[in-house]
Amino acid sequence: MRRDVVPDPEASRTFYRFLTSVVVPRPIAWVSSTSADGVDNLAPHSFFTVASVNPPIIQFTSVGRKDSVRNIEATGEFVVGFTPEDLFEAVNATGTNFPPDVSEFDAVGLTREPSATVRPPRVLESPVALECRLHLIQDMGDCTLVFGEVLHAVVSEDVLDGDLPAIDALKPLSRLGRNEWGTAGRIRTISRIPVGEWPGHYDAPGGAGTH
Repeated sequence: MRRDVVPDPEASRTFYRFLTSVVVPRPIAWVSSTSADGVDNLAPHSFFTVASVNPPIIQFTSVGRKDSVRNIEATGEFVVGFTPEDLFEAVNATGTNFPPDVSEFDAVGLTREPSATVRPPRVLESPVALECRLHLIQDMGDCTLVFGEVLHAVVSEDVLDGDLPAIDALKPLSRLGRNEWGTAGRIRTISRIPVGEWPGHYDAPGGAGTH
């Protein structure tokens, strides 16, 4: 048996809860921004991804026009911090709906670190930070999509394996459904199969395979 779940514009939050229970796990953008008045904001946004490789552009979605969006509109800059397991409670706490004149850095007890290329500070406790210049803001329904070009990145030597971060050292947090959060858990490794090595590989693009 399957149950049909149909979006209802009159009950959008109900379908939102359904979507966020099946579009999982979702990485978290820990967005720091600074208001025009100089207040540093820090907030988690769990609709987050890479939007472009060259130039390097990342994107997060704000459900509603929150302080992050207003600050980025005003200044054109923001930083995305990485959210590791050991900062679970702090990340969650920065999602509290503090008034705009209260900085989550101070309320939660996190340390500001000066950024190299933008005004908003990085989170010193976070192992990775991506400093961004606003590329595009796009309203979509009741949400706002924010695209930022990565100008500079910083990473803790403690999480590196050669030149790249190691997933077992990063220990990323993710958002699931309801009030559930996820961790990396078991890590599996597999390489993509080149088409020439596929059993009964194709003789030519668009041609029939040999069997």
